[in-house]
Amino acid sequence: MTSRTSNKISVLVVDDEPVARAGIIALLQEEESVERIEQCSSGEQAIELIRKTRPDLVFLDVQMPECDGFDVIEILGSAVPPAVIFVTAFDQHALRAFEAGALDYLLKPFNNVRFWRAFHRAKVQIIHGIESGLEQPRKVERLLVKSLGRALFVNVSDIDWIEAADYYACLHVGPQTHLVRRTMSELEGDLSQDVFFRIHRSTIVNLRFIAEITVDREGEHKVSLLDGTCLRMTRRYYKPLKSRLSKLIPV
Repeated sequence: MTSRTSNKISVLVVDDEPVARAGIIALLQEEESVERIEQCSSGEQAIELIRKTRPDLVFLDVQMPECDGFDVIEILGSAVPPAVIFVTAFDQHALRAFEAGALDYLLKPFNNVRFWRAFHRAKVQIIHGIESGLEQPRKVERLLVKSLGRALFVNVSDIDWIEAADYYACLHVGPQTHLVRRTMSELEGDLSQDVFFRIHRSTIVNLRFIAEITVDREGEHKVSLLDGTCLRMTRRYYKPLKSRLSKLIPV
């Protein structure tokens, strides 16, 4: 969320059905506090727009081809907007939506009263954050590693990649490895989204150390690092990763 003095908010509407998007947008246009409304039709587009425009509130469809609403939240990591309202025609997703951090859950078809109740809940949370002067936490530059009675600091910029290891995370720094008692989600929140990218539920890579990304004959997506390490990548991360790399190294 960008810092500002007004209580205006920006909204992104994500749904692969044009009629569904139009309905939400028509309602939002009645609200004076909404200063900007953007829309897109896929999860991949949503990820790019959220990273680029940093909206305050996202109405996010759950079921979309290739990259669904839950994939969007997982890929964004700590870059998830201040308020997310899931929108779907299937109530079985409700529990998972709240576990993913959704502020509310709109079940299609919803009436205007239900829509505005969800919107004003989001508005209160967003405006409270603005008035409190909340800012994005500063990303860490070093991580403390404790091992065998020793404590040392690892420069985040030196980390090649990170993998989940039960209740720990394993930091790969050149030929060395270090265990830290942190979850992948916690580390992802501490690391700069400009440098690190999650390619699998259990793997985060430093974009600066990626040599290439490939798809083999069996359809397996892989990321090769400069030191020769080959890592498996979940298919839904392929296009978002290519987009990020193209911005680092223009073609």
